[in-house]
Amino acid sequence: MTASAQPLAGRRVLELGTMIAAPFATHILSQLGAEVIKIEPPAGDTTRALVRGGPSGTIIAYSHSKKAICLDLTTEGGKEIFRKLATTADVVIHNLAPSAARKLGVTADDCMAANPGIIHVHVKGYTHGPQADDLMTNPIAEAATGAMDDHRVDGRPTRFGPSYHDQFAGTYAVIRVLGTMLNPYATEADRRIEIGLYETGLHLAARDLAGMQLKTQLLGRLEKEGGGEFSMPGYGSYLTSDQRWVYLLILTDAHWAKLTRALAMPEDGVPEYARLRDRKQRRDEVEAAVRAAVGQFTFDDVSARLRAAGLGFNEVMPLERVLETPQARQPGKLRELDFRGLHFEVPEFAGQGEVVPNLPPPEIGEHTVELLHELGYSDEAAASLLSSGAAKAYQPGDFAWAPVRQKTEST
Repeated sequence: MTASAQPLAGRRVLELGTMIAAPFATHILSQLGAEVIKIEPPAGDTTRALVRGGPSGTIIAYSHSKKAICLDLTTEGGKEIFRKLATTADVVIHNLAPSAARKLGVTADDCMAANPGIIHVHVKGYTHGPQADDLMTNPIAEAATGAMDDHRVDGRPTRFGPSYHDQFAGTYAVIRVLGTMLNPYATEADRRIEIGLYETGLHLAARDLAGMQLKTQLLGRLEKEGGGEFSMPGYGSYLTSDQRWVYLLILTDAHWAKLTRALAMPEDGVPEYARLRDRKQRRDEVEAAVRAAVGQFTFDDVSARLRAAGLGFNEVMPLERVLETPQARQPGKLRELDFRGLHFEVPEFAGQGEVVPNLPPPEIGEHTVELLHELGYSDEAAASLLSSGAAKAYQPGDFAWAPVRQKTEST
């Protein structure tokens, strides 16, 4: 698919994003063909300085294929440039705190005053309600919606590794944007979109919340279980004889029967283990049996047996090996990027048939001058905005990674 044939080709999206939620949303829109302009303050997106004073993997993974302009929206000159940009845009997405959005002039009212037809998306902590102006981060969303209570390390509620709630909120924002674009009768109210991290977390937890209510009403008491691997013995990670972890998907009685046959387990065909409810009552016995069965084989032997049995499984992959697998290296799944003399392979947006060439990750303010000229500013006017600090162009050395000090052998 050529760039011009992508579904959002010709659409312009303005991003005032930091960290993950809004940049992730605009990343998806850019992969669908939209032109995304990343608007940053002179201090930059927070993720520009997370690794040794320079950009983190977030910039590389989710800001490639974007243009970048640097504006100081606390100045009238910066606000004027933003309003002009808004008149050229179809969508503006930000995840600023509500008070910051008001101070910088990027609320729905502000944007629609400049462009009545624009779609305005605010990814925030909470939507309408008593906490509408409260701040929230990804782990707080996990804490507030039940996810963290179910994820404990040594008994202590602990955040997940990746910021999934941020990324889901960004994805929900994309869905709402596309739905609004497809609606020929969209009203101004429809184009004022708010996505809450809290409400995202509630929706993600809907199955668990409904299941808790179901069991409480059926049993007449509250009954809580951990995640699927804790409630279903044999579902989880187990160590092979060559010290590699394999994750087994044992959901049903049929899966259990296939597993016991595939690994020649003594429990094969034993009635006391045939049904899930019985295996739950003998949880410790079942877990010990599966550990012993998997532990007698190498990973390659286990893989061959499980695959022949038609069971779901995978090695628990360390990050440094994830992109080495033949499945990951199929055409259309990885984008080759060069950034600051370093080479990266970045996974593509799921469902892409091919990798469409586009821009590498931009430096802060890399396209500031280009965009000022596009907006009609003369060379003199642009220079005046740059000298006043209302806008900033990239300068070599901005957000440079600190050099790695070589360790010297002690004497």
